[in-house]
Amino acid sequence: MLLQPTTLKIPPNYHHQNSNPISFSSGLLQNSTFFLKQPILSISRKTHKNPAFVACSSISQVHSYGTVDYEKRPMLKWNAIYKKISMLENPNMGSASVLNEVENEGKRLSKWELCRVVKELRKFRRYRFALEVYEWMNNRAESYRITTSDTAIQLDLIAKVHGISSAEKYFMKLPDALKDKRIYGSLLNAYVRARMREKAESLMDKMRDRSYASHALPFNVMMTLYMNLKDHEKIESLISEMKEKNIALDIYTYNIWLSSRGSQGSLEKMEQVFEQMQLDPTINPNWTTFSTMATMYIKLGHLEKAEDCLKKIESRITGRDRMPYHYLISLYGSAGNKEEVYRVWNTYKASFFNIPNLGYHTVISALVRINDIDGAEKIYDEWLSVKSVYDPRVGNLLLSSYVRKGLSQKAETFFDQMIEVGGKPNSMTWEILGEDHIRNRRISEALSCLKNAASAEGSKTWRPKPINVSSILKISEQESDTATKDALLEVLRQTGCLDDVSYMSYIPISDSGTITSHDPTIEDRADNDAGDHGAYQLLDQLQESL
Repeated sequence: MLLQPTTLKIPPNYHHQNSNPISFSSGLLQNSTFFLKQPILSISRKTHKNPAFVACSSISQVHSYGTVDYEKRPMLKWNAIYKKISMLENPNMGSASVLNEVENEGKRLSKWELCRVVKELRKFRRYRFALEVYEWMNNRAESYRITTSDTAIQLDLIAKVHGISSAEKYFMKLPDALKDKRIYGSLLNAYVRARMREKAESLMDKMRDRSYASHALPFNVMMTLYMNLKDHEKIESLISEMKEKNIALDIYTYNIWLSSRGSQGSLEKMEQVFEQMQLDPTINPNWTTFSTMATMYIKLGHLEKAEDCLKKIESRITGRDRMPYHYLISLYGSAGNKEEVYRVWNTYKASFFNIPNLGYHTVISALVRINDIDGAEKIYDEWLSVKSVYDPRVGNLLLSSYVRKGLSQKAETFFDQMIEVGGKPNSMTWEILGEDHIRNRRISEALSCLKNAASAEGSKTWRPKPINVSSILKISEQESDTATKDALLEVLRQTGCLDDVSYMSYIPISDSGTITSHDPTIEDRADNDAGDHGAYQLLDQLQESL
């Protein structure tokens, strides 16, 4: 993966087959060596652009990965490994500590099992642990073959764990012969998640030139970007391009198109897309289709149509998929239907042996929105009794509700209890506390909270809400407190806000540092993320098809 510095040399006969050390000058993942082993070959053909183009299967083959002694070791089921990693009391130990322990016990870890562990870790957003599993495999090149699909997944994980610049460096170090549509698609996905429009559009053009944009996936990824940027015309343009080039629209394309039409406030146009879906013999509307429509119906006040869609979601739940339950609970909460929230929650608990933190987060969030704080507190207490690791995002829901209601003492007591039960405040925890201080004009304490937020674990992507920054600036101006203003600007510098033109457009401060009367409509991102939620739901599902 990311390696000790070496020199990259591509043999003349390299056709995706040779084992090549890939150098990576960054010190992100020192002490590891990444060897790209032979991918599984499926089709070999010549093209006018590359006379020796080799297509690689995305399915990893699991056999003959190591020595005879290694192969004779007893197998260990993937879910046992996943549980050990996800339940690490000290996350700093990392995945390697678990995998090394298993290996030292003489148990064999197959490629399929480890990839299955990675898939589960990604599913629950444990990206660092997932990346460390691949790191561990990369250090055992004689036992595990790393395919181009694996490389694409690793690129995606690097972007999530270490940032876009690290992912770009990783991409640049890969041999051109290895960079297939999956790897390009993974980088495109990273740009879209970071909302880097220019880079995403430039890469998409390169993919068109390489004939890597001959299927729906890259178009779908770009459409999620435009949906998040509210550029609905570009979505219609991409749909037209697909039709002109005879690129079949898949279920993701239709779902994104539905969401785009609905978010423009036109139920008629959204329903026209649904009618086209029904006429397409290759498409079978899934639960995401109806959750997308239900979201729009709720947003526009058509609760009867929304509940009809919610019933269709429930009828389409199959297998062991937990996500439909999460969306049902959340949507019933948005519709204000407390009885259905509890009914689906109880059905969910009866259907699975255990419920992940995300499930508890979903139901507590729904109950808070309905203003059933007593119910939310009871479920929070239930979660405390069964949790394996304290997730501050769950506690933040109640903490935020207390702050919004002006219950300062209760918020302070709850924060202390979070610490007592092993909670480690994240950036949002500190910002929520800061909001309570802002409401009470305790600006010194509020600024201290923002400083803690900027230095909290996992704060790399955190940025203070513009409304909080603006409030502190205005109060410091009223009180002629230049020290506070300067300290706040330092927090903005530390978090990269000062270099973000779009972000600073929401902050009432001039280039010279003086407070302006400019007071734009500032979106409170913590409470108004529902609009993006559908887009990221679609993008998350797209990632699984990489």
